[in-house]
Amino acid sequence: MPCWKNNNMLETVGHRQRSKLIAIVLLMCGVLAMFFQPAMAQSSVLLTNQVLEREEDGVYLSATLDFALSAGLEDALSRGMPLTFVLQADVMRERWYWYDKNVAGVQRYFRLAYQPLSRRWRLHVSAAPVQSIGLGVTLGSSYDSLPDALAALQKINRWKVADTLALQKDVKQRLDLRFRLDLSQLPQALQFGNQASSDWNINFDQSFRLEELAK
Repeated sequence: MPCWKNNNMLETVGHRQRSKLIAIVLLMCGVLAMFFQPAMAQSSVLLTNQVLEREEDGVYLSATLDFALSAGLEDALSRGMPLTFVLQADVMRERWYWYDKNVAGVQRYFRLAYQPLSRRWRLHVSAAPVQSIGLGVTLGSSYDSLPDALAALQKINRWKVADTLALQKDVKQRLDLRFRLDLSQLPQALQFGNQASSDWNINFDQSFRLEELAK
């Protein structure tokens, strides 16, 4: 009789511990969902007016990246902190027996900064990462307002994303287009804290079929 009571008590304690553990896990999942949901909700960038066309020397993309800067980003810019955006296009050859193969890729970097002395906005565009030094080798333009500079950044005008040789007939290929705010270009003290912040979460990812262009 005493043994039966002891076994019963052990089973009761074990059941309570499992119940507490399940409750803690569910609570943590709920907290994580609440933490990450705002960032996901505000991370969208819309691609509009997209035109993908083939010319004799390559494939060209024209489009508009439609997004808005948060109040936190505008404040950082107004305080003299430049922001770097990266636009990347990769031609991928699909393979059922292995990972898809990257056959071509190009990048475009945008460095947006505010110049307090002149009260003008400066946008540098380059095919390589734009650093504070050596800005003279990049294409830079000045604008009177942030909306004007942002409109120039968002406009993709006949960007060559691949050579014609990258296209092959009777092969499944696609163009992967990605756009993001490059947090690695921020001061190191700000990089980690802003990874999960919805104010700093600007990204876009979309794919286009290329079979029609290869014919």
